[in-house]
Amino acid sequence: MRKEKVAFMEDNTLVYQALGHFTLKTAHQQIETEAGNLILIRKNQLGELTKVPTDGIGYQTIVIRLKEDLLRQIALEEQLDIKEKYTGEGAMLIKGNDFMHAFFQSLLPYVRNPEKKITTSIGMLKVKEAVYLLLDMLPELKTFLFDFSEPHKIDLEKFMVTNYHYNIPVEQFARLTGRSLAGFKRDFQKIFGMPPRQWLLERRLIEAKHLIGKNLKPSSIYLELGFESLSHFSHAFKKKYGSAPTEWLPQS
Repeated sequence: MRKEKVAFMEDNTLVYQALGHFTLKTAHQQIETEAGNLILIRKNQLGELTKVPTDGIGYQTIVIRLKEDLLRQIALEEQLDIKEKYTGEGAMLIKGNDFMHAFFQSLLPYVRNPEKKITTSIGMLKVKEAVYLLLDMLPELKTFLFDFSEPHKIDLEKFMVTNYHYNIPVEQFARLTGRSLAGFKRDFQKIFGMPPRQWLLERRLIEAKHLIGKNLKPSSIYLELGFESLSHFSHAFKKKYGSAPTEWLPQS
């Protein structure tokens, strides 16, 4: 079955497509990949993931989180001192080669036998191996992987208007805009004139009313707009507009 979800990539993430079709959509990019290829995703990003199995074969990805403490360890071991801040795309499609294919084949026994837990030490070695293979394929990835600077303070209004529909905590919105939680709430109040949670609810309900007016059913839009359940959405909609969302559907 086709599956869609919203994800917050806190760490640099490497996705290997073993079977099926995978699509990553962010505010600025859309990348699609088939079996045998990889996507490297930059940390601190929101994205919509769509997973589609191949008929008769199925769907399988292997996902490796390249956590910052491990990357810092590799940087120390290799005496890497990256002062340049990464300014490229938030994700990139990488064509797999023989070395990468062999590496991920070596992981499949662990994926297919999850009850046999991989030890921490072997797991760390495997993640290190993935990093070294990436650098061997694309040495220019050093800046991508070893930029340890904090997210810079970005345009909060533009970011929120683009990403309001993601169902993530306010704390993550703060981090993604390069602010502390207190700084985020303070800046947000100045720009929008209300607290973040109130604005998010208002903005999502306004968009919901617009989409329902285009004859989209409430059951098909509530997740896309960041509501946790249909009942939560219906209750909030009725409280704001005085009647259930289904009553706002155009009459045929």
